[in-house]
Amino acid sequence: MSDSQRVAVVTGGSRGIGRQVALRLAADGLAVAVGYAGNQAAAEETVAAITAAGGRALAVRADVADEPAVAALFDAAEASFGGVDVVVHAAGVMTLAPVAEFDLDAFDRMHRTNVRGTFVVAQQAARRLRPGGAIVTFSTSVVGLALPGYAAYAATKGAVEALTLILARELRGRDVTVNAVAPGPTATDLFLDGKDEQTVARLAAQPPLQRLGTPQDIAEVVAFLAGPGRWVNGQVLRANGGIV
Repeated sequence: MSDSQRVAVVTGGSRGIGRQVALRLAADGLAVAVGYAGNQAAAEETVAAITAAGGRALAVRADVADEPAVAALFDAAEASFGGVDVVVHAAGVMTLAPVAEFDLDAFDRMHRTNVRGTFVVAQQAARRLRPGGAIVTFSTSVVGLALPGYAAYAATKGAVEALTLILARELRGRDVTVNAVAPGPTATDLFLDGKDEQTVARLAAQPPLQRLGTPQDIAEVVAFLAGPGRWVNGQVLRANGGIV
């Protein structure tokens, strides 16, 4: 590892979009600390795939809403690789139901992971990133689409967007970019869970490209923001195939 190698922390890196982001950043030459909530085997599979391709990675368990755990994740990245340059917060949960029927305990759990978790990770990133760094959070295109049943989830992601845009301005002078990626319908376990084939087909038909997004599609957007996209800052990129 050269002294100039960049280092990424990717939460939610054990599966779905987070896993593809970790693999994509590693392919770009970054060392990667893969944060995961509970599925150690899946996280180790991500690490193994990176190391098999000649990269460097480690897996660290961390509840993103737990400040000491997230601090320990960053500590591990710094101890193993020398610092942190890129933080991608891909961890999140989604529960769907109409407002009138939504279980408030489920709302609180989702708020804890999606809002508090984003805040805790962003706080550590703001304190630790080296100049030239990038922070990428995750929203959802549903914030703009206003689909019924998504109110609670979209509300948490609306909070993420506000946090992201303000943090970009708070880091003036640090040479650190802060952006959010807002995927549309993307073929992940989180998205597909609980949806029948007709619902999936209807959602896949929405974009002019007439398909669901893939985790690889989203990882390419993240890699751009983490690497060459230095002039993109304080933005929400709606990576959704053209849904309006």
